[in-house]
Amino acid sequence: MRKRDLQDRAKIEAAVQKVAGEYLKDPNITSVGVGYKVVDGKPTDELALQFTVSTKFEPQTLVVESTRPIPETLTVNGIRFSTDIVERRFAPEPTAVDAPPKTDRKRRLDVLVPGVSIGQERISAGTLGCLVREDATGETRMLSNWHVFQGASGVLGDRIVQPGRFDDNRVGENGCGRLVRSFLGLAGDCAIASLEGRGAEETILELDVPVRRLGDPALGDRVVKSGRTTGVTYGVVTRLHTITRLSYGQGITEQIGGFEIGPDAERPAADGEISMGGDSGSAWMALDDGGEPTDMMLGLHFAGEAAGAVGEHALACYASSVFSKLEISPLPAPATTARIVVLQAVGGGYDANFLPGHELPVPVGNADITADYAPLQQGEGPVRHLTHFSLAMSASRRFCRWVAWNVDGNGLQQLSRSGIEFKRDPAYRAEYQVDDDLYSHNRLDRGHIARRADLLWGTREEAQRANTDSFLFTNIAPQLDDFNQSIKHGLWGQLEDAIYEGVSVDDLRLSVVGGPIFKRNDLEYRGVLVPRSYWKAIAYVEDETLKAKAYVLTQDDLEGKLESLGLEPFNLYQVAIRELGAMTGLDYGPLTTADTMAPSTPDAQVVTARPIGARSEIVR
Repeated sequence: MRKRDLQDRAKIEAAVQKVAGEYLKDPNITSVGVGYKVVDGKPTDELALQFTVSTKFEPQTLVVESTRPIPETLTVNGIRFSTDIVERRFAPEPTAVDAPPKTDRKRRLDVLVPGVSIGQERISAGTLGCLVREDATGETRMLSNWHVFQGASGVLGDRIVQPGRFDDNRVGENGCGRLVRSFLGLAGDCAIASLEGRGAEETILELDVPVRRLGDPALGDRVVKSGRTTGVTYGVVTRLHTITRLSYGQGITEQIGGFEIGPDAERPAADGEISMGGDSGSAWMALDDGGEPTDMMLGLHFAGEAAGAVGEHALACYASSVFSKLEISPLPAPATTARIVVLQAVGGGYDANFLPGHELPVPVGNADITADYAPLQQGEGPVRHLTHFSLAMSASRRFCRWVAWNVDGNGLQQLSRSGIEFKRDPAYRAEYQVDDDLYSHNRLDRGHIARRADLLWGTREEAQRANTDSFLFTNIAPQLDDFNQSIKHGLWGQLEDAIYEGVSVDDLRLSVVGGPIFKRNDLEYRGVLVPRSYWKAIAYVEDETLKAKAYVLTQDDLEGKLESLGLEPFNLYQVAIRELGAMTGLDYGPLTTADTMAPSTPDAQVVTARPIGARSEIVR
């Protein structure tokens, strides 16, 4: 195997998965991954497919011990691997152990901070890794492991307590949230929980950094974590693309993907332990060239070497896999005090003059679209104005044609969605709205067009009113299963956040317009044509210059100019706004000339589509 092979992560992971599927059936083989071959107890510079075993036997005793021999080389998916065998056993660490007190890690905190004791109320104790944003809702969530927040007997909605039960058995008084989503498998051992009843800080205890970015580790990378039991410990990445077989009790055994960390000889742990019971859920952060913690998270700690094992190593899920699987993102950086803008309490719909120095009216439909607008029960015109957003409905399709909204990045607030019900919009007759009849007893989701998190700004009263308004069915469109399961769904929810991160947005203000793309071959279900494509155009001012970007999430192959047949995955593209107008029948006015992407041809008969496969590709 050559070092350049490591650059093709997907190919390497597929090869390791194939080997793991075969060799991890042997109870003596505990994991397989890619690392540097060990000779006479020291790593070399030769890459190898490294197997860990509970007990290392001499070749002549393998048959007697009923364990499978591992050949010196393996060729998998066209890659030739040298192999290496080391003695190493792992165990998940939900069971906390006593250790010297680490600052405030094991006591109740009114304001939570990553790095402290936490767990489901029936589980011993693990570690709160970090705070994240849930893509679909914009809510702040707590991140840790499946075996910390759920465990073998847990279910969604279970109560989370801080500190964990091991550290304070008054679980009835220590509730801090509820289990929202979890996963256990090759993508990771991970879970998120709501944050309820207490405040929280983003900065990780004793590391003094929040999680702002995600990265993938390389062999030899130096990392650091802040855990409930061992406190701040440093390590070095020793194996990549590692699949480990772990037993979680109650008959649950899973293969977990991730990478391995060994001790950092330059900064050894005081007691020699980089991982102990109760550290599960910690965030492994990258170090800079000077050895200081950065805001880039590489992994989520989930296991360490089992009691009595030789050596000291830890295991972490890839942060990128965990965030994708749970459909979460790092929290965006808050606005600085110098850039805070005081807004008047208006709350009267979309503001065309919201961006400084520019007027952006709502889209104008062509004759066919204008004729299809659903009328309001009272008032003039078809446009409905709600708190921070406005919309127009299609009478024939019974979904919005477009929704236009404003986002004030300086004034965004965190509000719970708990107790808010989806309701019909009283401004329109029922015949013009699709309600819960479409969504009941199936796996269709009610997806917000104007993102709820985008609307929660202004005064507290405005934000609360916007929170409720966002749940009206006029702002809702169905999302197919494939949409929800696709990684592109996560990227769709990150577009506005990525704009903030990728460019210098004047006054941190955005104006956004979005909606479904209606086509004759949309999926018919319960008498409703379910859209296969969605669009969004985002406008902002950078250095006093108006700029705009448009995106389409679709099952169509825009690059191949083919229409979907209904079975294709959803893909995300940036498209020219003039060409988006041809797809939707809408005129976007000043956004067309402010577009950062030029159309392919003047007549826009051929769509120019830039595929987007990762968050880093959203802004260019």
